[in-house]
Amino acid sequence: MTDKTLTASDITRLFGGENYKFARWGRPIAPVVFGVTDETLKGLKSAFATVLGIANRKMVETDPELGSNLILFFVSEWHEVLGIPDLDRLVTGMSDKVADLTASGANQYRAFTFDKDGAIRFCAVFVRMGESQQAASVQTIGTQQMVQSILLWADGAFAAESPVAIIERNDLCIVKPAYAALIRAAYDPNMPVATNEPAHALRLAARTGTLIEAMADET
Repeated sequence: MTDKTLTASDITRLFGGENYKFARWGRPIAPVVFGVTDETLKGLKSAFATVLGIANRKMVETDPELGSNLILFFVSEWHEVLGIPDLDRLVTGMSDKVADLTASGANQYRAFTFDKDGAIRFCAVFVRMGESQQAASVQTIGTQQMVQSILLWADGAFAAESPVAIIERNDLCIVKPAYAALIRAAYDPNMPVATNEPAHALRLAARTGTLIEAMADET
């Protein structure tokens, strides 16, 4: 587990580097999940709620405009995605994307749409349950998926380091302190819901550092 404070450079990289693009949800998240059992769904939603709590956000049953604004599909193989009704109406060009995902051996893909102010409006998540995913607990999968969906991270943001960690003594998955602090800082009411300004990373870094120090003082 990392206890470091993320620097402005770290945060800039997480949101696209020179092509900096940040966005958070501007509305409560109303998730729906396909391809899992009712028992698994309960575990996933419990993990979702825990991550949303870090951001001081709530999970709701329905979005007044969309019904569900976070849709997760769990499949065994990518070709199963093609059986989703109205797939290309849900995510433009997704039918063509399946071939690329299959060829690359990817285990997940997410697509976002945005409100007029740039805030996240909708997210569709597709997860292929490969061996590593099948070996993980429901709580781990739920934590991982919500962390990666709660902000508009850059592609490959977590290639070098996962934002979550497993506590071995109880097999619980947690958001690493530095990333939990970053998520909370990103949802500070005084921060913008969306921006392309790299200076935003400096403001996030300052707030993240303050939160990490406060967490250390409490221990």
